[in-house]
Amino acid sequence: MNALNLAVIVLYLVTVAWIGLRLSGKQKSSTDYFVGEGRMPWWTVCFSVVATETSVLTVISVPGGAYTDQGFGNVELAMGYIIGRTVVAAVLIPLYKRGGFVSAYQYLELRFGRYLQGVASVTFVFTRLLAEGVRLFASAIPIKLLLSEFGLTIGYDAIIVALTLLTVVYTYLGGIKAVIWTDALQMGLYLTGAIIAICVLSGHVGATGYSNALHAGKFRVFDTDFGLAHILTSSFALPTAILGGAIFAMASHGSDQLIVQRILATRSLRDSQRAMIASGVFVAVQFAAFSLVGALLWSYNGGKTPKQLGLSSADGLYPDFILHGLPVVISGLLVAGILGAAMGSLSSALNSMANSTVADIIRSFSTRVLSDEAMLRLARVMTLVWAVLMALFAMGFSATTGNVYLTALTIAGYTYGALLGAFLLGRLVKGANQFDAIVAFVVTVAVMTFVVRVIKIDVTVAGQVTEKGIAAQWLVPIGVFVTLVVGGVTSRFHPAPADSEPDPAQAVA
Repeated sequence: MNALNLAVIVLYLVTVAWIGLRLSGKQKSSTDYFVGEGRMPWWTVCFSVVATETSVLTVISVPGGAYTDQGFGNVELAMGYIIGRTVVAAVLIPLYKRGGFVSAYQYLELRFGRYLQGVASVTFVFTRLLAEGVRLFASAIPIKLLLSEFGLTIGYDAIIVALTLLTVVYTYLGGIKAVIWTDALQMGLYLTGAIIAICVLSGHVGATGYSNALHAGKFRVFDTDFGLAHILTSSFALPTAILGGAIFAMASHGSDQLIVQRILATRSLRDSQRAMIASGVFVAVQFAAFSLVGALLWSYNGGKTPKQLGLSSADGLYPDFILHGLPVVISGLLVAGILGAAMGSLSSALNSMANSTVADIIRSFSTRVLSDEAMLRLARVMTLVWAVLMALFAMGFSATTGNVYLTALTIAGYTYGALLGAFLLGRLVKGANQFDAIVAFVVTVAVMTFVVRVIKIDVTVAGQVTEKGIAAQWLVPIGVFVTLVVGGVTSRFHPAPADSEPDPAQAVA
């Protein structure tokens, strides 16, 4: 049976690479490599966005959270995300599409100048290297455990190298088209896996299982604890999820090249807006599906804790059910889906990092005009460079504890406020120039570093007082506020720029 499951996994990995190359076609220009010449169907872009923001840990942690104490809280978060994406679709996407951009940071060059564009791009690529490198190592942890159940003992480094090599093949050759099509395929697989798990679990627990989970609070969507400390520290407090989540989504989907690049690959402004908003809806559906898996697993296991089931944490609940509660071949297919989630986020990161490096740094600061052929070659070279660096970075964590991983997960709190704040500064503060924007950007990153690492709030949990950091959803609003205040103040000390309302249509793609 293990041989059959392994055969399914290998067949899936080979198929994904082949499909990615076949559907991508031959890349004829850098614009084709970066944004698919703006001809991708909106629904594939929508699925790619969802797959890009879904890691292995999302697939296994959401069911685990619903099993323990989160209920359907992730669906509540998704409601805030939908609001934020709708704002991005209405305010920022028209700027990008009218300008014919291949990078979100080209707007910053047009509004402020190439130096701020370079600062934003460097911030993006190194933030992504940190976040995705650690994410890649974290992905190898459950994959190693899953493969060991199939009798295959493979080290973390070997898994990291294998995932990187398989992913970089179609990412290097096929560009964004290959990434988007394979992302859509992989999202379909892991979501289908969740549906299969729901059907099997429903057959086991029946209506009684649903009723028991409901009365145990496993279907709770809204967290209505309005204590100030709880609101400031919990991602699931209602104001945090809706308001903070909306602003967080504005940053992650409006100023992060990882997502914006996919949106720019659509055929029209309307398609871009449709893909952006629909991705929020699909994330809510995805969270609901994985949360339902967790609630049904709770009934299936009779409410036992993970430790009572012999598991080290709630993250092992869904993988354990896949391996021991599903028929052969089906379990192999679902493991392949988890691998797909890892490959989807990795391919997206590599392509967007190569895009930003070439479009925002090399081209903008080059002393000569680069031909399109040269940019295409550079894009492929940078894809390989970032792949090697990310794999090495991920392997460097194999001997460390999880503390570094937790630090990397909060990296968005250091930079997202500054990135979104720079865009809003350009739109809202007409007198701000490049100096103001760079000063505000640097000050914001420094302030957010202090907020993330130093500020703690006392919270009472189960009768005990513990210290918690500010919820990630509030870090972006704080960062945006600092950027706007600092940029607004410094802009008062000089005349307004001659042209503070640039026409995006004048941008060079």
